[in-house]
Amino acid sequence: MYINAQNLVTVEPIGPAQGTTFEKYAEGKNLFLTGSAGTGKTFVLLYLALKEVLDKNTDFDKVVIVRSLLPSRDVGFLPGTLEEKSLLYQTAYRFLVRYLFEMPSEQEFDALYDKLLAQGSIEFVSTSFLRGLTFDRSIIICDECQNFTFQELDTITTRVGQNSKIHWAGDEGQTDIRNGEKSGYYNFQGIIDEIDECEVITFGIGDIIRSGFTRSYIIAKQNFGLRQQD
Repeated sequence: MYINAQNLVTVEPIGPAQGTTFEKYAEGKNLFLTGSAGTGKTFVLLYLALKEVLDKNTDFDKVVIVRSLLPSRDVGFLPGTLEEKSLLYQTAYRFLVRYLFEMPSEQEFDALYDKLLAQGSIEFVSTSFLRGLTFDRSIIICDECQNFTFQELDTITTRVGQNSKIHWAGDEGQTDIRNGEKSGYYNFQGIIDEIDECEVITFGIGDIIRSGFTRSYIIAKQNFGLRQQD
């Protein structure tokens, strides 16, 4: 069974930030979505990207999901090949696509993400292996990009090829970068904000849709003075 646009559900924006995301995406902007956890940043980007990729009348062949595997901290302690380790970081997308598609059976849902990979509609790439790559006819999603160094952000942004576009999703308050390393997130956002083809959209506490508890926790954390992790 080939997965196509007819299998996609219809997703409508929730709240002003998601509404702006849909609007600017339709205008062809490269989007930098930043802000609070639980606001659906990755979800809406993946939906909008797959909607285009699975439409054979567009210029795009695949969604490229880019994530940092943080090899100097976590992955090096895990058994298995790099490919096996990267599978752990794809778990979130296996769950996300289940909410984006209608499938005839639970078995089809279980195989959904792997089918999207097999048919070339989705490709997962680690920031560790970007040098020398060019992504043509692709919609690139840099997810959890608060965990990218500036060099990684710079490298993936210069990989954008013909008939391609790029989007970023992150939250500086959720960075996993430690041991004195600095995220390039803040400076990179400032650069993107200067580019006419790009749009920076900030998601706040009022945009949290994951749950009321998540919203309450983040409010309490900020009131406690933990606005972001250093």
